[in-house]
Amino acid sequence: MSCTVWTLMKSWQCVRWIMIMVSATALIHVAEADTLRERIREKLAERRPTADAPASTQAQDLAGDQERTLRVGGERRTYRLHVPRGYQPHHAAPLVLALHGGGGSASYMADDANYGLISKSEQSGFVVAFPNGYSKLPGGKFATWNAGGCCGDARDRQIDDVAFLKAVVADIKSQLAIDARRVYAIGMSNGGMMSHRLACDAPEVFRAIASVAGTEATVSCQPRQSVSVLHIHALDDDHVLFNGGAGPDAFRDESKVMEFVSVPETIVRWVKREQCAATPARILQVAGAYCDRYSACADGNTVQLCVTETGGHSWPGAQSTRRGKQAPSQAISANEVIWYFFNGLRR
Repeated sequence: MSCTVWTLMKSWQCVRWIMIMVSATALIHVAEADTLRERIREKLAERRPTADAPASTQAQDLAGDQERTLRVGGERRTYRLHVPRGYQPHHAAPLVLALHGGGGSASYMADDANYGLISKSEQSGFVVAFPNGYSKLPGGKFATWNAGGCCGDARDRQIDDVAFLKAVVADIKSQLAIDARRVYAIGMSNGGMMSHRLACDAPEVFRAIASVAGTEATVSCQPRQSVSVLHIHALDDDHVLFNGGAGPDAFRDESKVMEFVSVPETIVRWVKREQCAATPARILQVAGAYCDRYSACADGNTVQLCVTETGGHSWPGAQSTRRGKQAPSQAISANEVIWYFFNGLRR
């Protein structure tokens, strides 16, 4: 039906027809707008990160190395981060915090020639972070961790390294998809002692810890929940003595360390805390090394001790060591043993 100006003036029927057509067109436009808005909402929901997904949509571009800075407890702290090439932003990855020894630095721990952790990260697909301990020097060298009774300026100044390392985990989770059930801490010497402290003071963050050549140094340990613990130590360690104490002439200033707890006492404490069976099972016996596992622990956790006959104060399996120090044991690889231990835990 068509309406001319004349018929419009003469016929209310045309007027009503035009009004009906205008209303119908408006309703169609409203419906189309509602549909468009719904589609936009659906697309946004698809892009919204899950609990374990990264906050940034650029996470896939983070593969490689970077250095980040945080401010914790009034202190400027740094850490290095390595994201393996196989990282997938829609698949939550494990996270390992690797803590350097006393007097060391994150850059030394992150050097693949020293510890091989970058290569292991690429091989096994975990994200690895190298936090730097407390140092008075601008470059962060000669850093230490406040593991309780040890060590150095970090202990003497009561630096809150537990808060710092928890902040590192939170910062990484804000960038990457990290599996909260697979966050681990490992460490060498004073860094290993700090790992033990994290098992005591931050078990809600760390699923398990592994310490190499660093026995427990906490002032007190009453974890709110249980974790799995791996300890690796050489019988002939001349710094942190296997049977307790600090090695003679191993430290320039003995006041900066402590009378170290023995390896057997460290294991006894964890077996008691974790309510494990008192008698371990020998799970590895090779020339120059063995591993014992304590099972039937609370919440399905595990306590494990691996001992090398030689290697002194070093990282088993490493291809280099500091000048003048004993060569690392090659009977086992700390990297392989640690990752096998972590990967076999119930999640």
